Amino acid sequence: MIRGLTLISMVLYHACWDLVYLQGSENRFALWYQSRPAFLWQQSICWTFILLSGFCAPLSRHAFRRSLSVFLAGALVTAVTLIFTPENRIVFGILTFLGSAGIVTALLRAAFRKIRHKAELQSPGGSLPAPLAALCLSFWLFLAFSNVPGGVLQILPGIRLPLPAGLYHGYPATFFGLRDPSFWSTDYFPFFPWYFLYLTGYWLNRLLSAAGLLSGGRRILHIGLPAVSWLGRHSLLLYLLHQPVLYGIFLLF
Repeated sequence: MIRGLTLISMVLYHACWDLVYLQGSENRFALWYQSRPAFLWQQSICWTFILLSGFCAPLSRHAFRRSLSVFLAGALVTAVTLIFTPENRIVFGILTFLGSAGIVTALLRAAFRKIRHKAELQSPGGSLPAPLAALCLSFWLFLAFSNVPGGVLQILPGIRLPLPAGLYHGYPATFFGLRDPSFWSTDYFPFFPWYFLYLTGYWLNRLLSAAGLLSGGRRILHIGLPAVSWLGRHSLLLYLLHQPVLYGIFLLF
């Protein structure tokens, strides 16, 4: 249901984007869309989707296969935008990132379990400290790497480490967050720092699971808005379809 609500928010945000950029709207609304509140709206959507994806990663029975399908969907979006709307192309967008993050996490799940199990054996406090420590570390790394695309590693507040400009070259570097100065994309989600936010969601799941707070999850999720929950369960298909539909509507009117 949370994913469904976020999907609705995303569709509204992209409708505003279409209105401002594709239709050349020049008014107070366009100025507001480029303001700080609109940026926070956009970030709330990104953060929620990525945290939820990481949170759901341990629950998937076919994590690698599903993540590969998301990655291929991202490749499809890239191909379509390069062919039909190259001026608004999407390279290394949200689907490419989510697919990549899911694939890497699926490959690392066994290692994560071993690390957690070893930490639990060494910790007299039981199973809670290990996921909590991993959650805090993941979120700190997300904050530390958040300015890497801009050339800075923010180790702590007030402690910044400039990164060599020579690292920011080529598409492989851009994929990992070392953005080439010549690169541009309408939607850009580099692997770092966003993978650390994804891991924050993953370890939040492990923390709540260790605390026994997820046992009633299925019953709780059926309380609320079934239609919104349906949207959340079909978010990938709706993500692929919503922009062509919105674009067609704006062309008609």
